[in-house]
Amino acid sequence: MTFHRPRSAPPAGYRLRRLTADDRRALLDLDTWAFPDPHSVDEFEALALPLTWERTVGVEPDDGAGATPGPAGSGELAALHASYPFAEFPVPGAALPTAGLTWVGVHPQHRRRGLLTAMIDHHLERCRERGEALSALFAAETAIYGRFGYGKAADDLRLTVPRGAALRDVPGADAHTVRIEHADRTRHGDLVARLHRAPGLPTAPGGINRPGWATRETEELWSSYWSDPKTFRTGGRESLRIVVVERDGEPRGYAVFRRSLDWQVTGPRGTVHAGEVVALDAAAARALWGVLLDLDLMSSTEPFLLPVDDAVTSLLVDPRAAAPRVADNVWVRVVDVRAALAGRRYQADVDVVLGVADARLPDNAGSWRLRAPAFGEATCERTDDAPDVELDVRELGAAYLGGTSLAALAEAGLVTERTPGTLARASAALGWPLAPACGWVF
Repeated sequence: MTFHRPRSAPPAGYRLRRLTADDRRALLDLDTWAFPDPHSVDEFEALALPLTWERTVGVEPDDGAGATPGPAGSGELAALHASYPFAEFPVPGAALPTAGLTWVGVHPQHRRRGLLTAMIDHHLERCRERGEALSALFAAETAIYGRFGYGKAADDLRLTVPRGAALRDVPGADAHTVRIEHADRTRHGDLVARLHRAPGLPTAPGGINRPGWATRETEELWSSYWSDPKTFRTGGRESLRIVVVERDGEPRGYAVFRRSLDWQVTGPRGTVHAGEVVALDAAAARALWGVLLDLDLMSSTEPFLLPVDDAVTSLLVDPRAAAPRVADNVWVRVVDVRAALAGRRYQADVDVVLGVADARLPDNAGSWRLRAPAFGEATCERTDDAPDVELDVRELGAAYLGGTSLAALAEAGLVTERTPGTLARASAALGWPLAPACGWVF
């Protein structure tokens, strides 16, 4: 397929430039302007940057746009964006090359001049050149990215679980041994990398993977993950800890966490701030949560970015007491319709013509015939046939990971059924048995 190149030139008075390690300080300074933070640039220098420099692009002002550019590392940045290389981003039943869009920011001096539009167009152009069928992101402001074709593809669950909350029994849970230790990359790095990857693999336990469950695929991302400078421990939180559950000497799950302690007249009211909670099966999950919910001096446990159908939601005897809240998780932009639709699996037989609109990448627009047997290989080809179902690429992105129903989007007037009966079948096929989610913000 031949793609037309998007118009990614910046507005007059600005220029795009790939950044290098020499631009580190300018990049950090811009980030503190785009995302206000109490820490200074000097303090940020202590952190390991997660970025891949060859995928990091800045926007510099020319003369007259607010500053005079200098050599790399010396000039002001007006804006920047970057992406993470996810060669194996989990999609339903498979994995696809995906660009994780990140660090998108514009200096307040240079807002409302079209820099964000130029950066997104540049990003999508690079995605196509690299053969990345998808772009995914976490949205700092949810109102922004829909106009660029990103759809909210997943939600996550936030809980405040009281200490000692009752859990249902799971056979085999008590056969696990527990280690609670200071988290250390030398000791735990390989274990965490291996276990974290498992839920997203097409060969995940049970044969059903979790779409969206991106893992860290670069050394920079892992270095940033394990970087734990004291300056950035907010709210009285301790250094990073880890609990590992093992069965017959084999690690079956882990959770990273930090505790904070609040002494009140009525006694200690500590909080367990749990990060990733990963288990290979139900018994390991029960063993992990049993530890997290019963640590001394704590009054509650607050896990972060759980899938909405995480095991704990079924294990809790009283889930209502955990005060569940739902927030948006990963957003997805389909960059190559044919590759994206052919590259995933479907949970029901499907033969449907989708009419896709895409104002930003017109090569995606038109009618596409999608055929696939349940959980088998799919094909997607352009066709002159009239569409059975019509939708914008934003809604296609929202439904792509299987967590948003096409029929539900049609209820909101965002998807149109042209051939009676095809919407229900397409909705069933594009769903997936496990809800999509990513367990970390990228």
